Amino acid sequence: MAGGTLDIWPLYLFHRGAQTINFAVDRYATCELAARPDRRIILRSRDLAAEESFESLAELGAARRYRLPLLAHLVRHFAPETGLCLDTDSTAPAGAGIAGSSTLIIAVASALNRLTRAGRSLEELREIAQNVEAQIIRVPTGAQDYYPAMYGGVSAIELAEAGVVRRSIPIDIADLESRVLLVYTGVPRNSGINNWEVMKAHIDGDRRVFRNFEQIAAIAAAMRAALEKADWREVGLLLRREWAHRKKNAPGITTPLIDRLVEVARRAGATGAKACGAGGGGCVFFLVERGARQRVARAIAAAGAQVLDVRVAPAGVTLG
Repeated sequence: MAGGTLDIWPLYLFHRGAQTINFAVDRYATCELAARPDRRIILRSRDLAAEESFESLAELGAARRYRLPLLAHLVRHFAPETGLCLDTDSTAPAGAGIAGSSTLIIAVASALNRLTRAGRSLEELREIAQNVEAQIIRVPTGAQDYYPAMYGGVSAIELAEAGVVRRSIPIDIADLESRVLLVYTGVPRNSGINNWEVMKAHIDGDRRVFRNFEQIAAIAAAMRAALEKADWREVGLLLRREWAHRKKNAPGITTPLIDRLVEVARRAGATGAKACGAGGGGCVFFLVERGARQRVARAIAAAGAQVLDVRVAPAGVTLG
C-alpha cells in the first residue's frame, strides 16, 4: 500500500522512520516435500509445468543452470542428507508483483527447515529467502515481500539501523476487503530491473530520487496512522500521492494500460490506485468507495484487465 522499494538495503538507512505498509491476500503457494530412500533429488512445479532431477545433492550443486532455480537454490542451501521429492504450486499469476515468488520461497524454506531439522526461526528463514532470491535475480532484494507469507494480515514493516521489524496493524478486515480490488493487467513485470534502476539512482546521489523517497517514507507513516483510524478518505489520498511520487522515480513504472485502468476506475468510484511491486505490468491495487466495488470491477473488466478474486489472508505459513 505504501513505502515499497524502501525495504531494499541500504535505502531505508537514509530515510528516518522508513516503513512499508502491506497486507496478505489469499493467493497461496504450496509445497509438498517427501524424503526418498536414495540420494536422488526431484523438483517439480505444477503451475509452471516444469520438472528437473539430479542423482545427488553434489550433482545439483555442480549444475550451472536450473529449470527451477528457486527450488534448486533452496535445496542447495539446506543440503538435506537424503534424497527428496519436492512439488510446488502457486496461485499467483506470473509476474503479478504480489510477492508470488517470495511466498513460494517462504513455503519451500519452511518445509526444508523442518525436513533437515535446521532449527531456523521464521525471521532467519526470511533472511535466507531474501538472499536466495537475490542470487537468482542477481540484483538486491527487499524484505517486505516475505512478511505477508510469514504472518498474514495487515502489516507495518519497520526498517531501521537495528534491522527489520514487523508490526501488525489492527484493522477491520471485512471493511478493508469491501474497499479493495486487485487487478491483473495480463502483462508480467520485472521488479528486479525497475528496482535496480531506482536503487542505483538513489545510491549515485540523484537528489530528485532521494526527495521522492523522502516523500514516500512520509506517506507510508501517514498511511499507517490513517489505517489505524480507519480514515479511508485519507488512505485514498495517500495512495494517490504515493503513486504520483513513485512514477517519478524511473521510466517504465507505469504503462498506457495502467494509466487507462486508473482513470476508468476513478470515474467509477476508485479513490486511489498504484501498481504492485515495481510496476511496468503485473497487478494494480485499487481502493474504492464503500459500495462501489462491483461497479469499479465491471468498468475495469470492460477496459480489458482481469479482476482477481482475493480476500485478506488472516494467517501466514503453516506446516502440515
